[in-house]
Amino acid sequence: MPSPQQHSPHDQPALFDVPDTAQATDSQKSAEDPTQDTLFDVAEGPALSTPQAPPAAPARPTVHIPADSEPGTKAFAVPEGTGAEPAPVDPTTPWTALPRACFDLETTGRDPQTARIVTASVVLVAPDGAVVSEWEWLADPGVEIPEAAAAVHGISTEKARAEGQAASAVVTELTAVLAELWGQGTPVLAFNAAYDLTVLAREGERHGVPWVEPFPVLDPFILNKQVHKFRKGKRTLGALCEEYGVVLDAAHTSAADALATERLAAAMAEKFAELQATASELHRAQIGWAAEQAASLQEYFRRRDPDAVVEGTWPVHHRV
Repeated sequence: MPSPQQHSPHDQPALFDVPDTAQATDSQKSAEDPTQDTLFDVAEGPALSTPQAPPAAPARPTVHIPADSEPGTKAFAVPEGTGAEPAPVDPTTPWTALPRACFDLETTGRDPQTARIVTASVVLVAPDGAVVSEWEWLADPGVEIPEAAAAVHGISTEKARAEGQAASAVVTELTAVLAELWGQGTPVLAFNAAYDLTVLAREGERHGVPWVEPFPVLDPFILNKQVHKFRKGKRTLGALCEEYGVVLDAAHTSAADALATERLAAAMAEKFAELQATASELHRAQIGWAAEQAASLQEYFRRRDPDAVVEGTWPVHHRV
């Protein structure tokens, strides 16, 4: 996909930096690729519709996060009933004053409906940004990893098969960690969250892992388009980190991208006071903002293709 070109507010839709070379050649059109030089893309799918929350699982594995975890700890699922019980989160406290987690995947391809997980990371940080715990997985996705994908994240099919866990185990453990975080009211940050969470949702369906409602989620990609609508240039994770002075080492590894996402969101909140809200308020607002942003892009694409469709559901795209 061509990189977005710079436009003035008068020659582009209000909510998007749109590539002037974009061509909608099919009845469905991918939205702007927020990561540009990665293999991640916004899903092609059905027309915009009201997001429906996926059904909550009747039971799920429990992960307890010890309050005294050392920075850099690799934490994994443990039996229910062990570990320290978390203190309840005050629902009126801004997310910037609370512990929060960040989440990222590296996968086999662009389409979140079909991509498989290769690596996954979740990083839990304290209110001051100090790393409390980390979770990392390397999966054998059960399919060949395309060379183009391996060139981005560095994991070949051979390495994944030799060193990775079974995909079903990774999806089970990852879902359990996120479920426990959300169950505690901990916000989970993900850049272009609809990609990663759609991948995880489809992987859960493949492997029979019960789904849990992702709430609350914070997505710096959606947030940036809302608070800085007429920003020039690309909105990749790398470009935004550079703009906000966030160090992004080892880009395109899930752990580095996850932590950079949290640092970026915190820096944005310092600049834009409206982002210093509660995680639940921002989560609900992003549902509407994502739909508006997608509708704006869809309108642009339909200048050339009347049947172009941009998926606007967030934080999980509908299954197609």
